[in-house]
Amino acid sequence: MTNSLSPAPARRVAVFCGSSSGHHEVFANTAYALGKTLAEQNIGVVYGGSNVGLMGAVADGTLAHQGEVIGVIPDFIQQKEIAHEHITRLIVVETMHERKMIMSNLCDAVIALPGGFGTLDELFEMLTWGQLGLHSKPIILLNVDGFYSGLLECLATMVRHGFLKEENAMLLHVATSIDEAVTMLNRPASPHIPKWIPV
Repeated sequence: MTNSLSPAPARRVAVFCGSSSGHHEVFANTAYALGKTLAEQNIGVVYGGSNVGLMGAVADGTLAHQGEVIGVIPDFIQQKEIAHEHITRLIVVETMHERKMIMSNLCDAVIALPGGFGTLDELFEMLTWGQLGLHSKPIILLNVDGFYSGLLECLATMVRHGFLKEENAMLLHVATSIDEAVTMLNRPASPHIPKWIPV
């Protein structure tokens, strides 16, 4: 009998990350290494479809090791961010919301690398959907070189002041290495805690 608490191995991971590379090589190096590791684990990548910044590094690391890469990019962004021409499949959509919905539908888990507003938008939408019980996919923050430590302090402040339940804050799994992040991909989903229960 299959244990219902043990999730099926992740087949595809949505990787949220910046279209810039940042000021330190560790960010792009980690993005490339993440793509390489996922490919070696036979885990496909779903990402934003660009060939620049950390996005391009993740895709290149996956492709260089014979992994599957699916890009999802809005048409209006495709004209600004150069779409990757060598990925397995490129899906062109009309809106940002459609991009996020398709990425969510195609993935079994999420890993967020460093990025800006767009990365945070994607990450927090998945967290919000998880909080509302719309999915139970693992959501992992790869805190490369302490990049997200300030954000984690902000989340702790939300909990401390009663705007975020600690149980819901635990929907976000924090890793400090690629190996730790990959291990977290197949964690049992956190139990759904209704947003509106009394504090």
